[in-house]
Amino acid sequence: MNPVLPTRSVAKPWGRDALPAPFAAPQGERIGEIWFEPPAELPQLLIKYIFTSEALSVQVHPSDAQAEARGLGRQGKEECWLVIDAEPGAVLGIGFNAPVDAAVLRAAALDGSIEQLMTWHPVAAGDFFYIPAGTVHAIGAGVSLIEVQQNSEITYRLYDYGRPRELHLDEGLAVARGEVYEAQWHRRVEPRSEVTLVDGPLFRLDRIDGPPSDLLRPFYAGAPLLVIPREVGVVVGGVELAVGECALARDIDEVAVEGGALALLAKAL
Repeated sequence: MNPVLPTRSVAKPWGRDALPAPFAAPQGERIGEIWFEPPAELPQLLIKYIFTSEALSVQVHPSDAQAEARGLGRQGKEECWLVIDAEPGAVLGIGFNAPVDAAVLRAAALDGSIEQLMTWHPVAAGDFFYIPAGTVHAIGAGVSLIEVQQNSEITYRLYDYGRPRELHLDEGLAVARGEVYEAQWHRRVEPRSEVTLVDGPLFRLDRIDGPPSDLLRPFYAGAPLLVIPREVGVVVGGVELAVGECALARDIDEVAVEGGALALLAKAL
């Protein structure tokens, strides 16, 4: 069985017609996202590459409990971003410069001043951010990143720079936290090394540099995991993966790394 997951290229107005290697946009299309279809063995997680030429909307996602309370199913959406490329001046908007209440946030979303209230973090390749449910956020222009998220597309759009798309102010304000983004959720990832990026509560994410260490392997033993190669030399179930692919391994023993290749490993908790 081929472990490589099917991919889906998603055209977006804010996407790009020229993508970073190894990806390529079809002629005349602006690709904003490349999705890897979640396998039946691990339906809780969704992996995406995201490429922006314009800023994405300011948005927020509910937690599992909030989604269930609204009758939307049990799975809300927490996510994380690993920046793999960024143009000069690229930013991510996450949280606020100072705490704001729901009334202030509503007014700011309606008049556009939410842009001034939010904290815009300058980014470069290697920046990593975890986005807890309820965190108000926006991806700026000129960013390429890998997103690992709960497999949920419940998105409440608070502000969209005047573009004619539906907003979800009531739903979004019901779950949004008008808080400063905590420094613990952001880190710089060194170019080489094995590092744990997320350790719960909903999923685990590690970046490996060469074969998984003996310390790491027990966390992935006996459970399905997703493998995202960042360099050539990553093998799953005897199949060598190309950079830009994602594969399902049913156990860490199915993962082999030739040389010192970098890869991401992800599993649900």
